[in-house]
Amino acid sequence: MTTTLKAQLRSDLTSAMKARDELRSATIRMALTAITNEEVAGKAARELSEDEVLKVLTREVKKRKEAAEAFAGAGRAEQAAREEAEGEVLTAYLPAQLSDEELQALVDEAVAESGAEGPRAMGAVMKVLTPKVAGRADGSRVAAAVKAKLSQ
Repeated sequence: MTTTLKAQLRSDLTSAMKARDELRSATIRMALTAITNEEVAGKAARELSEDEVLKVLTREVKKRKEAAEAFAGAGRAEQAAREEAEGEVLTAYLPAQLSDEELQALVDEAVAESGAEGPRAMGAVMKVLTPKVAGRADGSRVAAAVKAKLSQ
């Protein structure tokens, strides 16, 4: 059984190759390779679920962002631009990111739900909140919002 996101990536790869779009085809090919590597990792090969494919794509986007920052810091603007462009291609496959207001509302809800007070309860709040924001907000952004809320 093929996941719909994986099938979409394959279809888009074919389209990008026909259009001779080197950036898109190389980026999608790299993403499909990362998904395949994840599928064959471990003791037995398996098919990734839709959520697992999203996690792989999110990880790849994060890698591109970090690489772009590293290249920019080293004065290699051309490579930084390439990494940023690859990140944008992959971001199109991810769910829309939460706005600051939406994230804050979810944090408030999770704090109320867990009954947490003080910075030591961060783990309990993150446990409740993580499934709600999965793939829609960067983990460091979520952690910062929770920390700010708990330290009030």
